[in-house]
Amino acid sequence: MTQDDTISAIATAVGEGGIGIIRLSGENSLTIASQIFEPKNGSNVIDIPSHRVTYGQIVDHEKDCVIDEGLLLTMHGPHSYTREDVVEFHCHGGAMAMQNVLALTLKCGARLAEPGEFTKRAFLNGRLDLSQAQAVIDIIRSKTDASLRMAVGHLSGEFSDKVRGFRHDILQMIAHLEAAIDFPEDDIDEVATDSAREQVVNIKEEIEALLSTAKTGKVLRDGLETAIIGKPNVGKSSLLNAMLRETRAIVTDIPGTTRDIIEEFANIGGVPLKIIDTAGIRATDDTVEKIGVEKARSYVDRADLILALFDGSSNLDHEDEEILSLIKGRKALIVINKSDLNAGSTVKEYINKELPNHEIIHLSTVNGTGMDALEEYIVDLVYSGTVEQKEGVFVNSVRQAELLRKACTHLDEVLNTIDQEMSPDFIVIDLRSAWEKLGEITGDTVGEDIIDQIFSQFCIGK
Repeated sequence: MTQDDTISAIATAVGEGGIGIIRLSGENSLTIASQIFEPKNGSNVIDIPSHRVTYGQIVDHEKDCVIDEGLLLTMHGPHSYTREDVVEFHCHGGAMAMQNVLALTLKCGARLAEPGEFTKRAFLNGRLDLSQAQAVIDIIRSKTDASLRMAVGHLSGEFSDKVRGFRHDILQMIAHLEAAIDFPEDDIDEVATDSAREQVVNIKEEIEALLSTAKTGKVLRDGLETAIIGKPNVGKSSLLNAMLRETRAIVTDIPGTTRDIIEEFANIGGVPLKIIDTAGIRATDDTVEKIGVEKARSYVDRADLILALFDGSSNLDHEDEEILSLIKGRKALIVINKSDLNAGSTVKEYINKELPNHEIIHLSTVNGTGMDALEEYIVDLVYSGTVEQKEGVFVNSVRQAELLRKACTHLDEVLNTIDQEMSPDFIVIDLRSAWEKLGEITGDTVGEDIIDQIFSQFCIGK
């Protein structure tokens, strides 16, 4: 398999739809299209101008039959997504129609595209850098407006521009220091070193500010895993339904209704929440419920945020106390439900005594009281310290964060080298290491194995 191959794939989602798209990219795209597409106006596909839509029929000449009718969109390189010749067949969105058109393109010389190969070619041909290419899959997977804004910002180059700015400044420092090395008689060694130290401190501070967005960026990209825990019948499923704004979980007065884990994504103030409604934590002889309780305990250890729910209309019992012991030292918000009942329980007093550093929110899943406060808490938790930044420049992956940290480490080594009054040669070595690490983010200095690993996560046809 080489980049010289013409590739083909279904570009629309699996399932039935009004329109289905089969995409080709490569030097033989127009030739292959001309073998199976007959324009109704009698024109030749090869002669159709770029970025022109043409109506016609898709024909299997070997079987002498029409497969479908639809539109052909031609895009001549380099003015296309991949910067190669690209054609798209817009046919009816039935599974058989799309599979038959795809099979025709393969029979005429194309090969089936690998996952993410269209975007990989866009990267290799210089249309996108690596950060922008990764943003393509993030746009597809976005679950809220905020996560979409972050992905679109990355795709438009906001994040890449920041990183390139750092690389440009570091490269200028390298040039000045190498001039000092090459022309020692001009006595610019000390001046270049002093200037480099000041610039390194500034760049390092900017990178650290960027790194401070990593937690928020990861949440916007992947979602905040949030477990709702509590004993049976405190309103866990009601809270899940209230956060989803739909009836997703069964709610009854019978304790132990939820026996398995229910997972759903909710949009809370722009933050994608992966909400996990767990089984009520209690001692039980029911085999199925017992498995659910064990799963609930395991989510206490792995969740990014725990919503520990208590019944505000009754006093604490030993099951509540066990739940409080589970969340000690964890990132947990204590939620006292059924505030509409105005019962004089001792829940709040006990919690303030046992867990004084945990915030408490009173709410009612019946009338919605307190839901705004819960949403505000979650948004503040996610955006804390990053509200002044635009989502488009958030660090949104572990890989990006790790490379930025390594660049900072090399910049620390630069400062240490300067403070020890070592030769500019050694300063240049550390600066170049930082420059190369930043280049791995944009793809300028990245290895082929990393590129393959990144694009393997894409869907076929993108």
